[in-house]
Amino acid sequence: MQAFKKITATVAPLDRANVDTDAIIPKQFLKSIRRAGFGPYLFDEWRYQDVGEPEMDCTNRPLNKDFVLNNPDYKGAEILLTRENFGCGSSREHAPWALEDYGFRAIIAPSFADIFYNNCFKNGLLPIVLPAEVVDGLFKEVTAGYQLTIDLEAQTIITPKGKVIGFEVDESRKYRLYNGLDDIALSLLQADKIKAYEAERAKRAPWLFA
Repeated sequence: MQAFKKITATVAPLDRANVDTDAIIPKQFLKSIRRAGFGPYLFDEWRYQDVGEPEMDCTNRPLNKDFVLNNPDYKGAEILLTRENFGCGSSREHAPWALEDYGFRAIIAPSFADIFYNNCFKNGLLPIVLPAEVVDGLFKEVTAGYQLTIDLEAQTIITPKGKVIGFEVDESRKYRLYNGLDDIALSLLQADKIKAYEAERAKRAPWLFA
């Protein structure tokens, strides 16, 4: 998992509330569990004018020119600014997979669905909760090429005008994301203890290891 420390990146404004996981990555793409390659299908029903299918080549698909991610002003955006209750609906982990694979590193919103919020930290995304009035202020500032600096260690966001906005994050989640540790990597930090336990267990119950 990619570590998150500090980024300065373009912001894409998705001015919609209650964006559910089926909008983030439609159900037909759940057939695959390989975690990679979902970026082209992110917000599939909003980005394209046809119906997407798994493994479809998106190069020549007809685009919805009114959708924010199809606006060249926001090409390469790594920060998604959106409204309340982002990631609601079903608990599919494919949603953060798609956002991360597209290139997003952080999402700013007044609130997130709980399961989606947890899944973000497990997949290298930083979900930032800010008061609705602060989010509204950022929406009013966003123009082409608008960038924010997000510093996870300091837990701050710095606007182009130099305004510093603080945010809260659980210390354990911060540690995992800052160091790029998913569930497996976190477990492997205890590899020596695991090996020692297995060796001792093998002595006490050798028939289990025959």
